[in-house]
Amino acid sequence: MKKTFLILLLAIAISGCQQKEEPKSQYQFPTGPVQVAPVQIQDDVKILQEAVKKDPHNVNAWIKMGNILMDASRFNEAIEAYKKALDIDPKNIDVRVDMGTCYRYSGRPDLAVQEYRKGLEINPRHQNSRKNLAIVLAYDMNDRKQAIKEFEKYLELFPNAPEAERVKQEIQKLKTS
Repeated sequence: MKKTFLILLLAIAISGCQQKEEPKSQYQFPTGPVQVAPVQIQDDVKILQEAVKKDPHNVNAWIKMGNILMDASRFNEAIEAYKKALDIDPKNIDVRVDMGTCYRYSGRPDLAVQEYRKGLEINPRHQNSRKNLAIVLAYDMNDRKQAIKEFEKYLELFPNAPEAERVKQEIQKLKTS
């Protein structure tokens, strides 16, 4: 019995030593929403709808509902939930950024830009507002000049951000195209 146990332990130890670490892939800017199972979404949305029906000022329920709907690519519905959350907490920059992203994916990049800028008015150092604003300006609004300025400001504020190298590459790409 002890011999079998020792052999099993040795086999586990050897197999653990032989595992290779996967190479890290380079960061890619997001191109679309995450896909979520439709049945689970409906259940979650129903629960949250009941919560906000009982307490319309439940900001967390509105935010969670917006997040779930956004992840399900139901952008217009997510925008409505985020608007309700912002009615309660207008300075919630993360919700503004998410709502801006929903505007972008629903074909309204001009409104996305407005939301990102509102976030930057509240906090000029908000990382996602700055980066998302630059991305939408560059790739949806075709305002390369302003996008470069926003990306450069991003690097000035966050020189050690994980995606700083990728942002530098985007700036070069925008300058040469």
